[in-house]
Amino acid sequence: MPPVKPMLAKPVARIPPGMQYEAKWDGFRAIVFRDGADLEIGSRTGKPLTRYFPELVEALRERLPERCVLDGEVVIARDGRLDFDALTERIHPAESRVRTLAERTPASFVAFDLLALGDEALLDAPLTDRRARLTEALDGVTAPVHLAPATTDPELAREWFEQYEGAGLDGVIAKPLDLRYRQNERLMFKIKHERTADCVVAGYRFHKSGPIVGSLLLGLYDDGGTLQHVGVCAAFSMQRRAELVEELEPLRMESVEGHPWAAWTEESAHQTSRMPGAPSRWSGKKDLSWVPLRPDRVCEVAYDHMEGGQRFRHTARFRTWRPDRTPDSCTFTQLEEPVRYDLADVLR
Repeated sequence: MPPVKPMLAKPVARIPPGMQYEAKWDGFRAIVFRDGADLEIGSRTGKPLTRYFPELVEALRERLPERCVLDGEVVIARDGRLDFDALTERIHPAESRVRTLAERTPASFVAFDLLALGDEALLDAPLTDRRARLTEALDGVTAPVHLAPATTDPELAREWFEQYEGAGLDGVIAKPLDLRYRQNERLMFKIKHERTADCVVAGYRFHKSGPIVGSLLLGLYDDGGTLQHVGVCAAFSMQRRAELVEELEPLRMESVEGHPWAAWTEESAHQTSRMPGAPSRWSGKKDLSWVPLRPDRVCEVAYDHMEGGQRFRHTARFRTWRPDRTPDSCTFTQLEEPVRYDLADVLR
């Protein structure tokens, strides 16, 4: 019975040998519970996602075994690749808006583990047994429900790692063959792409613990010469956070006036350019204020991939300052664009 917390993965640098390999999906991790007509989609935190995906509820009732619990990912595809932004739009308080989006950008469910079937709990069964039971249970299943591709061939996994990024996926998951399912434990392995980019540091937010740096706000110049906000980097020790306040003090501006993101408080400004503090259902009552800096300093960051080619999908990791780079040289053209790959070919 819900809630069940999903088993997690820890990052490693290379694809380990002797395991089962799957693509790493870029969606909402979800545990699906079905008991006859009753169906619930639980999130990674245990909160229900059911009301946000009415089209999936109907499809899952039609396609899943009568009584089962599945682990998988809710995804939305657009133009042959995963679209995480379209997925986040679904988390909306208005039911009418949710149903409109369900028709416009319908979601899919990709199943990759089976936790229970009928009266049988499978948490203590090894992965190989669970995968065999899952494959049998979903034999002949049709869209929008999919069985995640899996292989024990590391060479094929390396091909997937290179190819599938072009369809919006962000790496490979490796699972030990005898792995039992353990909630909220990092017993799997994830291998993600890592690239670097030189970005303009144009501001920072304070840490929740006090007047020290919480995250640096990063920007890149577009073709029109506008500095676009592309994300943040935030992994610093507490000592380093305090040092950064002093280090960046000479660049600190008295006010946001004259800054490239001066209009950040105006909702309409976010429709034509990217800047920090965009209205978001995820931010809630979070303080989105920030300290403006003269955009004169460049740092190198590591990132996994870009969302829509416009922003870092996850928090970037600070590597080093780049005094040899000028801010105006930090443009989107430096970013590596993965070769396109059709998501339909992944699911096929």
